Amino acid sequence: MKNLVFATSNPNKIKEANDLLPTALEVKGLKDIGCTEEVPETSPTIQGNALQKARYVFENYKVNCFSEDTGLEIDALDGEPGVYTARYAGEARDKEANMAKAIANLEGKSDRGAQFRTVIALIIDGKEYTFEGIARGTIAHQKQGTEGFGYDPIFIPAGYKTSFAQMTQAEKNEISHRGQAVRKLVAFLDTL
Repeated sequence: MKNLVFATSNPNKIKEANDLLPTALEVKGLKDIGCTEEVPETSPTIQGNALQKARYVFENYKVNCFSEDTGLEIDALDGEPGVYTARYAGEARDKEANMAKAIANLEGKSDRGAQFRTVIALIIDGKEYTFEGIARGTIAHQKQGTEGFGYDPIFIPAGYKTSFAQMTQAEKNEISHRGQAVRKLVAFLDTL
């Protein structure tokens, strides 16, 4: 297998995955296969959304593919924003508003523990597989750094004093939730 479609239109996620996947594997995004519609993600769980997106692409475009869904789960907020991570502050998916809401909701709380959870769903010739990665850490009181995307400026991984947004892409990939899940995906693909 030389081609695999990543069921996303997010160029940051495609770049991150390509940095981790073998160079012999050509990873294409949704635009590359002519998919311009919004891929549904209406499941109440992160794993469910990952599977729903992969199934949609496989069933409608007949290509081997993988998708991922990621959620930030904040301990003191009972796992919020979780499955609503991208839309935490509203349907506009505004990362600045999302981060501001998370920081505001933690006001006065001593527990700032959190984790990023990524689930990758892979469909090869109609068979489904899932791979999970989790990165534990804490939520900063304010944004730190300019790299990365999403909540990276406020997430400080366990054992570090810097946020994901203060790390290089390579440093982040070594410890991130998505990096862990992608490495599990790669190990599986190597067995095919």
